[in-house]
Amino acid sequence: MRAVVALAQAMAAAHTPRETWRAAALGARDALSGSFAALSVWEREAGRLRVLVNEGERAPGEDEFPEDETYPVHQFPEITEFLHEQWAGGGEPDAWVETAEEGPATPRPGYCHQRVAALRRRGRGCCVVAPIVLHGRAWGELYVARPPGAPVFDRADADFATVLASVIAAGIVQTERLEEVRTLAFTDPLTGLANRRAVDIRLDEALEEHRASGAVVSLVVCDVNGLKQVNDTHGHEVGDRLLERFGCVLSRCGAMLPGALAARLGGDEFCLLSVGPTADEVVQVASELCLRAAELEYGDGVACGVASTGDPIGPITSARRLFRLADAAQYRAKAARSRKPVVAGRDGEVVALAESVRGTTGERRRFRGAPR
Repeated sequence: MRAVVALAQAMAAAHTPRETWRAAALGARDALSGSFAALSVWEREAGRLRVLVNEGERAPGEDEFPEDETYPVHQFPEITEFLHEQWAGGGEPDAWVETAEEGPATPRPGYCHQRVAALRRRGRGCCVVAPIVLHGRAWGELYVARPPGAPVFDRADADFATVLASVIAAGIVQTERLEEVRTLAFTDPLTGLANRRAVDIRLDEALEEHRASGAVVSLVVCDVNGLKQVNDTHGHEVGDRLLERFGCVLSRCGAMLPGALAARLGGDEFCLLSVGPTADEVVQVASELCLRAAELEYGDGVACGVASTGDPIGPITSARRLFRLADAAQYRAKAARSRKPVVAGRDGEVVALAESVRGTTGERRRFRGAPR
């Protein structure tokens, strides 16, 4: 019982899927006195099990969080019935035990010893495999192994593994719900991009990285031109479609900058946050963004401003200052009807414009109301 409580508590303390998978594998390994544990998910569309995490005494080639460790389920007849949910008509799926010497206690017709071969290949003596069921459907499996010479798992261990799998299922459901809440909190519902809250958090982290290591932090702020006219002429549904399509363009261009965050700040304003690439690389992507935005069916392209610590813009002591500089550059682009991005530190008036509103609130409104 203590092991079950410890597993439940560890999974409840997890905040991300990886933390949840790791807590599940470690908790099950310890509860069953194993030397190794893995958690796998059934990818229905591909007909395979994909390993999410390996914990404990890993064999050569086994990573903690593998990128592509998968197993076609047709090679494992002992789990086919479970994955096809033939238990759903009554009863519950149970765990089973296999050993490197003999395989399952009662070999099934067509059994091909894939598990036994894997045990031998990786220097393990026995394993217990417990199905994981979520929302009444097969989700994946828990796998716990012991080394050669250790006591072989018995029926009581298999029953206990089934209980542990149920606890793990509950923990996974909790994590899924937390992920849904997190997605709602940090995602723009119209475009599916990050929202302003996500940008603020990532920008604070990026500037900490900049102060610690000198990493270049760049912000591209875009304003979709002509949205009001589109709304007034064609209706808000078409206006929303323009925002969605520009969001796709922004996302595609952002992919040219490794790790960049594409976001909608609100209304017709969007941004790209880049950490690492040089200022010139960011400006090149911003130029491509302007070209692609001009090709959209509706609207009149974008006004685009760039502020980067890789340019001569003075010390960046806060996220607010970088936003103020990018905003000022974006205002200059809009005022000049520029089809290219305006870059703070490369346009002499941008830094002066940004400094003129230091300490004020509503900076975006102030820029828009500034005399031309």
